[in-house]
Amino acid sequence: MTAALRHNHPPSLCARLHHAQAMTRALMFDIMHGCRRLPSLGQSERTARVMRLIDAEAWTDAALALMELELPLWQVRRIAYDEGEWHCALSRERELPDWLDAAVEAHHADLALALLSAFVEVQVLAVEVSRPSVPTVRPAPDSLYEPVACENFS
Repeated sequence: MTAALRHNHPPSLCARLHHAQAMTRALMFDIMHGCRRLPSLGQSERTARVMRLIDAEAWTDAALALMELELPLWQVRRIAYDEGEWHCALSRERELPDWLDAAVEAHHADLALALLSAFVEVQVLAVEVSRPSVPTVRPAPDSLYEPVACENFS
């Protein structure tokens, strides 16, 4: 787990998002603090756009821009409003049928908080399933192990 995600304790961040009544600047910065790609981009135009959206308190647009920046392989699969709550699903394979797709879903009464809840869940999932960029090497065989050819050609 990265230091930034350990610092923010994603389960508590998920709980904070779930219990929040409305989006705030402090909550958005806490979410951004756990981002891995955002600091490496420096002050690029895309990062500046996210900051402008936060300054304007355009929370939904800021959430979508942050997702585009931080999770380039993930896309919004579904946004729906039902019985007073927004339901948001993020997916890596949006073109697959629902029953084949492993989408990450979240819901909240506020659209930006529903989007960001799904975003944080994807980040937690990505940390849990992180794979090294270099394949793992098999352990050295036992010193007593010796391959034997046992074919009978007679």
